[in-house]
Amino acid sequence: MRGRLLAFIYRHRSLQLLLLLVPPAGWFGVVYLGSLAVLFVAAFWSLDPLTSAIRHELTLRNFQQLVTDGVYRVVALRTIGIAAIVTVTDVLLAFPLAYYMARYARPRTRAILFVLVLLPLWSSYLVRVYAWRVILAQGGPLEWGLAQVGIPGVAIYPSDLAIPIVFSYIWLPYMILPIYAGLERIPGSLLEASGDLGARPGTTFRRVVLPLVFPAVVAGSIFTFSLTLGDYITPVLVSNSQFIGNVVFDSQGVAGNVPFAAAFAMVPVLVMALYLIVARRLGAFDAL
Repeated sequence: MRGRLLAFIYRHRSLQLLLLLVPPAGWFGVVYLGSLAVLFVAAFWSLDPLTSAIRHELTLRNFQQLVTDGVYRVVALRTIGIAAIVTVTDVLLAFPLAYYMARYARPRTRAILFVLVLLPLWSSYLVRVYAWRVILAQGGPLEWGLAQVGIPGVAIYPSDLAIPIVFSYIWLPYMILPIYAGLERIPGSLLEASGDLGARPGTTFRRVVLPLVFPAVVAGSIFTFSLTLGDYITPVLVSNSQFIGNVVFDSQGVAGNVPFAAAFAMVPVLVMALYLIVARRLGAFDAL
């Protein structure tokens, strides 16, 4: 019986593929999509102001509070704005390095640069954040270095300026690698043909390289934007400002207001859904 079953499966490749995909697809559907479904439903519940018990009755009270209370609008706009700043900063930092790695570096140099890019990922997230706290704090290396060139008394930690600096460093590898992959796919013959037709290097870069590598840039921005949008540890450690993640954590863990935390958590989910729709139309998924 077992032999017949194995022979039947062996003769039907589609059945093999189905059996291969069922476990991960089932896990994804139950754990991830199930969690999002529970989050969505919980956002329409409410908290009893007298007993602090959760009322399982559908209401729009939490969303009304998010819209009418200016504090939460400021937190949401701050989070989205910082995520956009970090994304743009990482693009500007990653592109020159990725371009050099893909077009000019020798194999040995390219391997060394790959190790240097990936090396921060081998250390703990918290270690990197605390290292930047030391660098940016009063009496730290940054203040000492600026004092040597005649700019004394510069201590960025704790401040809102420290947030994009630390985030840009932490997520930079996630931008370098997709851009490098996109640049490596560009055939050298296209650049040579552009030069043969009389285009200057700047024109070739602007009209040939950038359009071809743009989907890879958008693909990298998915990582930097989404990771910044959902982070709540770094803002706590390097500044005194609130992010969406901080409000969700405080609402759920401190105040016990799970419905409001679920409603506010839907904001980055919706933002990323719109972001992914735009990224898909720009061809970003082909560069992943």
